[in-house]
Amino acid sequence: MSNFAIVTDSFSELSEDIRKEFDIDFVPGHITLADGIERNLNLKWDIISKDDFYSQIKKNPDVFKTCPANVAEITEKFESYAREGRDILSISISTSISGTYNFTLQAKQAVNEKYPDVKIECIDSRRYGPAFGLMLIKASQMRAEGKSVVEAADFLRQNLACYHQAGWLDDLSFVAKKGRISNSKAFFGQLIGIKPIAEIGESGLPTIIGNIKGEKKAMQIELDYIAATIVDPQNQDILICNSLREKQAETYKQMIKERFSPRAIYETEVFCGCGLNMGPGVMCAYYFGKPLSKNLEEERKLLQELIEKNK
Repeated sequence: MSNFAIVTDSFSELSEDIRKEFDIDFVPGHITLADGIERNLNLKWDIISKDDFYSQIKKNPDVFKTCPANVAEITEKFESYAREGRDILSISISTSISGTYNFTLQAKQAVNEKYPDVKIECIDSRRYGPAFGLMLIKASQMRAEGKSVVEAADFLRQNLACYHQAGWLDDLSFVAKKGRISNSKAFFGQLIGIKPIAEIGESGLPTIIGNIKGEKKAMQIELDYIAATIVDPQNQDILICNSLREKQAETYKQMIKERFSPRAIYETEVFCGCGLNMGPGVMCAYYFGKPLSKNLEEERKLLQELIEKNK
């Protein structure tokens, strides 16, 4: 059986339970809190409570600073597996958001100089958060099936554009302050009951493809959107993530379960790393589907058709 190590960064948004189930390791980045002290950026609420974190960044989005793990830290992690003779699959947050992937390439070179027989595959996910967290789960499943590190890496590289997001970010004012979206678009996210619907653009960031009025209606239309874009839903694993939208995420989970009967549904949340850029209000499902179109043109068209159909 293949036994390659799977390593990621602090931005995959996979909870501790999920990482344990699928034997996924990560190299923590760093976060500096308001007290000026730098700490490890772990995928759990160990250095600040969730409520305090989101309350503070809502008041001042620049109150905390994050940075990825450095080359030396990634090299140390890779070498710990190379000493055991294990191959390594590294999946990183999109290069359009972070320099982590380039750091993994430098770490790979350093480790292969000492351990030339160890295969190290580094992947730029071109995604953020749970969108590439789902890739990590897939890699673990392929490992359990006996696939090699090269086979797993080849599959993921060939299918990067097949990892979708279906959900919303209903507090765009915070994202606007961070420069992730224009203020004019953020305004629409503040209208009462409006749910800005996001997919994953080529930059790896969430991209607004439409607006739906009403939470219940938005969920129904999103289910139709998933139905039109997912591949083989009954053999899929779906990952649901939220930031301070636990109630809505639980409702969405049950609706997805009833509609699609997927193989499994995993739940996680937005931790400090992505939370610092996304803020509260995220409620999304992530899944494997048809390849996304250029500039999300087909996805925009599909969503508008579904909105018109449900008027």
